[in-house]
Amino acid sequence: MFTGLIESTGEVISFAPGAGGGTARLTIAAPEIAVRLRTGDSVGVNGVCLTALGIEPNAFPARFSADLAAETIARTTLSRLEPGSLVNLELPTAAGSPLGGHVVQGHVDGVGTLLALDRVSAGAESDWVMRVRLPEALTRYVVEKGSIAVEGISLTVAGIAGEEIWIAILPYTYAVTNLHTLKPGTGVNIEVDVLAKYAESGARAETEKQELTVEFLLANGY
Repeated sequence: MFTGLIESTGEVISFAPGAGGGTARLTIAAPEIAVRLRTGDSVGVNGVCLTALGIEPNAFPARFSADLAAETIARTTLSRLEPGSLVNLELPTAAGSPLGGHVVQGHVDGVGTLLALDRVSAGAESDWVMRVRLPEALTRYVVEKGSIAVEGISLTVAGIAGEEIWIAILPYTYAVTNLHTLKPGTGVNIEVDVLAKYAESGARAETEKQELTVEFLLANGY
């Protein structure tokens, strides 16, 4: 489990597609993270939970690799990364640690589109407003002031209209994550709040258990 508080950024060294559309291998330079990894550890890369392999802590720069399954390639933006791309990195939260962001599983629900990232005022310490268009299927899990993970970053939805959301970005977040490298039209990994999905599942189960009676039909407008 992650919290969406990015620990550092890394730089893509290579993306090697697998033969016949199979697994691909992503290699990332990550001096701050790679030296703490062991083979098989989980690591969040742009919000995607991956398994660290081929760790080279003594290389310059220190690096690690991860294999991407077909599902990961299809559902996330990782296959679009090019050498030199900056990625957000986070290690799992240890049990008992404070949750500074929100519960982020590293299971990306879909890819949104960055519409704009605009400076609010002049000056280096200005905050920013980010606008993102979500896949239509995910909008039902998003509410104003609710949590959402964009590129693995725990953020708060400032507003929503249809498929578009906007989010306030602090100067610190803009500077220490990959957000400052993204351009309008870029795909971004989206993970909605898992609590919203559980709430929907529970409500559906209760509805399905409801006995179909004349009273129920009248109460629900039939």
